Amino acid sequence: MGSSLLAVSCVGDTQDSDSSSTLRSNGDAIVHLFQWNWDSVAEECDDFLGPNGFGGVQVSPPQEHVVVPYAEGGNYPWWQDYQPVSYQIENTRRGTGEDFERMVETCAENGVRIYVDAVINHMTGPGEGTGSAGTEWTQYEYPDLFGDGDAAYSRDNFGPCYEEIEDWEDKEEVQDCQLLGLSDLDTGDPDVQDQLVRYMNELVDLGVAGFRVDASKHIPEGDMGEIVDRLNEVPGFGGTPHLYHEVYGDDTIPYTAYTPYGQVTNFDYMRDVAASFADGDIVDLTSISDHGDLSSDEAVVFIDNHDTQRYEPTLTYLDEDRYYLATAFMLAHPYGTPVVMSSYDFDGNEAEGPPSLGEVDGNPAGSITEDTDCSSADWVCEHRDERVTGMISFRNAVEGTDLVERAEQGASRVAFDRGEEGFAAFNASDDEWELSAETSLPDGTYVNVAGSGNVIVSDGKIEATLPEDGVIALYVGGEAE
Repeated sequence: MGSSLLAVSCVGDTQDSDSSSTLRSNGDAIVHLFQWNWDSVAEECDDFLGPNGFGGVQVSPPQEHVVVPYAEGGNYPWWQDYQPVSYQIENTRRGTGEDFERMVETCAENGVRIYVDAVINHMTGPGEGTGSAGTEWTQYEYPDLFGDGDAAYSRDNFGPCYEEIEDWEDKEEVQDCQLLGLSDLDTGDPDVQDQLVRYMNELVDLGVAGFRVDASKHIPEGDMGEIVDRLNEVPGFGGTPHLYHEVYGDDTIPYTAYTPYGQVTNFDYMRDVAASFADGDIVDLTSISDHGDLSSDEAVVFIDNHDTQRYEPTLTYLDEDRYYLATAFMLAHPYGTPVVMSSYDFDGNEAEGPPSLGEVDGNPAGSITEDTDCSSADWVCEHRDERVTGMISFRNAVEGTDLVERAEQGASRVAFDRGEEGFAAFNASDDEWELSAETSLPDGTYVNVAGSGNVIVSDGKIEATLPEDGVIALYVGGEAE
């Protein structure tokens, strides 16, 4: 959650193949199209993500949310979407239920899986109001969870602690009390589990292929297992939904507590890789494995997310070349499942909501998110930078290969092979690097997919000049014509 809600993310076990599957996804890389509306996500899948090999899109929470015109200096703050009023998807600031279904279908047709940011730990904070789909609510009283009048939450479905978390070293308090004052669901209650499973399965039945589970750390592990075990198989792609859990691992609740239920977001990786690139000290990063006690299959990795770019010292798009260099490295390295951030410009106002059309008469969602325009200064669209897009094709081409270090110079320069399929080099310094390295790539002339120009491999050797903060990425299948 974030600010007034803490954002939590998670990724689960990789989907198994299934005999009934009719769709094939692209590679494993996921892009977080933060706060994009459903029509814009669909268009991006069709025009850009599918053709460029992205495997998945993490979308913002689709359930009915509170409507907050102004808070913490922001208009319709982004975090309002992380305060559910119901599990109806009929109307949010990002579009209608029909828009959502069309998005899922369009993305699937392009080999792109949809990952929903699932807020299942809590409901709203204090107060009362009308949700984005028109549902009246007060804290601890949510009268119509699915729009059919058959399911509701009352005070007995929350707790057992109705106070805010104070002692973060007390596991019971972290999991039973209220995160940032938000109404904490009693996820051990069978009725609550039934509603959460219904919500997630309704999304799966629409074709949603996975979930980033927000605030997983605050849901007892046994409760999480009860929920995950009841999820339906994904139509089209087949297999069980791919979950990744937002967990800020620590001594009280380690990352590994949630690996039985999916992948886990590795914040240690984020901090260490971002700091290394910021400092120009990257030479030891090639050996990353089991970071934070998470194996590669268990970890979801990222350089920044919607929370950290606002509230933690980390690299972001504002750091320009060094940020994109770190992102390219993440995509070139075999450790973990990568999530690439794609932002809107919030101009230092951490709470500010996405670019908006303003209020629309008769629409209870309040401010309606505008269509994304990546040529506008309002939208950053980090995933469209060539150092990101090119590394997606590189990553897909070298899938399943080992990393073999080929060169290093000082603390800020490193190069490696990915088996016999690819070669990548990174220069996290303010000077050019005259690179000379051996490689297992076949001789030939290759396009540098993460930059400009071609690179020649001759007699198993590469000689090239990397500019400051530059990257080279070559792979079999990416030869120059």
